[in-house]
Amino acid sequence: MGIASLAMLSSLGLFLGMLLAIEFGRRLGLKSRADDQKTDNTAAGLIDGAIFGLMGLLIAFTFSGAASRLDHRRDLVINEANAIGTAYLRLNLLPAESQPPLRDLFRQYLDARLDAFQKLPDMAAAEASLLRANQLQNQIWPMAVQSCQASGSVPTTTLLLSALNEMFDMATLRTATARVMHPPMVIFVMLFALALLSSFLAGYSMGNNPETTRFHVFGFAAIIAVTVYVILDIEYPRAGLIRVDAVDRVLIELRGSMR
Repeated sequence: MGIASLAMLSSLGLFLGMLLAIEFGRRLGLKSRADDQKTDNTAAGLIDGAIFGLMGLLIAFTFSGAASRLDHRRDLVINEANAIGTAYLRLNLLPAESQPPLRDLFRQYLDARLDAFQKLPDMAAAEASLLRANQLQNQIWPMAVQSCQASGSVPTTTLLLSALNEMFDMATLRTATARVMHPPMVIFVMLFALALLSSFLAGYSMGNNPETTRFHVFGFAAIIAVTVYVILDIEYPRAGLIRVDAVDRVLIELRGSMR
């Protein structure tokens, strides 16, 4: 099952779970009211407010973190494009006969990097492209070192190899960010648990106020479920509706400039 489908099913499950929790809480509240049990509504209201407040804070921080990581991923694409472009330009420092093979490897490398992220959420195809990019790194580096040694120029060696090192570092950072830079699963478990608990408490309060409409019930559950779906979608911006494909234009334009 893909990440986008899992996010959709999780949000739908949360929506249905919240409706069930509200209904269970409402019936329990009605039973309590029918039994004429004496409860301290003030203390209950304070507890309900604290739990709803905690849920709101958790949603806010999770959403803020996801949006921040989305911007960071866009920045990484631009930074990688700059690193590749810089290294490619510094190939001009090498002897003329050493440049064509390296330029060809650079073009293949950039194609592999583009394919790796554009083929998502097809993980198998993306991993194959990443493996190809890593193999090209292992070809570019020794060829560049050999060409620098042949040139006999210390400035050329320093400038080109440092640029290549930066290019490879940016590739590693961007790949690692896409793979592992996500909140711990316990954060989402806690978010779902708080949403269900808040729904139960809201339903219990409805038992003391039977005039509450179904519109409010469905509206509350839908808003929370959609918000959670958006958070999950932002966390995986190449799998769902929210995507960062537009920023790949920077790499595509760079590829077009590699003649």
